[in-house]
Amino acid sequence: MRPTQFLLTVSLSVSSVFGTPPARALGNEAAVLTVAIAKPTERQWPETVPASGWLKPWHEAVIAAEVSGLRITEVLVDVGSVVSKGQPLVRLADESVRAELRKEEASLETAKADLAKTKANAERARRVQASGALSDEKITEYLIAEQTAVAAVKSAEASLENQKIKLAQTTIVAADDGLVTSRSAQLGAVVSSGTELFRLIRKQRVEWQAEVSARYLSVIREGLTARISGPGNQRIEGTVRLVSPTVSTDTGRALAYVALSMEAHPPAGLYVTGQIELETRPALTVPEASLVQRDGISYVFTVGPDRRVARVRVETGRRNAGEVEILTGLDHAADVVTTGGAFLADRALVRVEGEA
Repeated sequence: MRPTQFLLTVSLSVSSVFGTPPARALGNEAAVLTVAIAKPTERQWPETVPASGWLKPWHEAVIAAEVSGLRITEVLVDVGSVVSKGQPLVRLADESVRAELRKEEASLETAKADLAKTKANAERARRVQASGALSDEKITEYLIAEQTAVAAVKSAEASLENQKIKLAQTTIVAADDGLVTSRSAQLGAVVSSGTELFRLIRKQRVEWQAEVSARYLSVIREGLTARISGPGNQRIEGTVRLVSPTVSTDTGRALAYVALSMEAHPPAGLYVTGQIELETRPALTVPEASLVQRDGISYVFTVGPDRRVARVRVETGRRNAGEVEILTGLDHAADVVTTGGAFLADRALVRVEGEA
């Protein structure tokens, strides 16, 4: 064997036994992932109280008949109709009421005629009282008849006014602006006084009757802002208008009545969750996408100067608009991996977006 061939054989043998030199191997290590990073953000977030409860009408108005024995001739609205105060909802048969009205008008005319006659007699009695042409008894009789006739006219006027009111009540109108939620009025039915015909939500206002833990009762007050997730994940804002002074003995929870925004008209009867905002305090936040859940524990990955990641266990708090509060475990100046953390392992080498 030639000397040159021997040296080449020894070199290949050494390489096959001991492998690539460590320095050369480290220089060839590839990044496992390209990641985006961001620093934690300091935000001012309000302390919140979780709550849940039913959406119910702010106030309900009951529309009922005020006269008895009359038949429904027209039903002008139905469930779901938006009505305004004074709008006709039902008409009742009014023929008998109009006949009674004419009768009372005639009674008033008769009473006025009697009053005119008794006034004339009383006036003559007063003129001859000093002459002795009439006895005192007769004069007193004329004066009393005049007073009786005056009272009869007033009574007839009151009866006529009462009949006019009954005629007006044959058209049943909305007591307030609102949304009709139930209807029991049926065409042709004969109603009684007090019979419920409609029910409506006043002003179309629906409120959230939020149940909160009794331990928060001392810090919840009128005027606080509340937010709920409505139908279709619609975010609805409201204001606490009233806090119940009592706690339910069955659930140990209290009610906070939240007036919702006038622009929102969620349907009553839904059970929703939300939160009531208390005082504002600072929060260290990262994007929710930064969190990695493993075995029920929350982690984030941070990138060091050597572009290797470190898995950091954290405790989380409030969440808002795609961000989560980090209570413990994270440094304010850390570079946090915002995407791809689920595919990383501790000490993995990464490439940072935007860097060569």
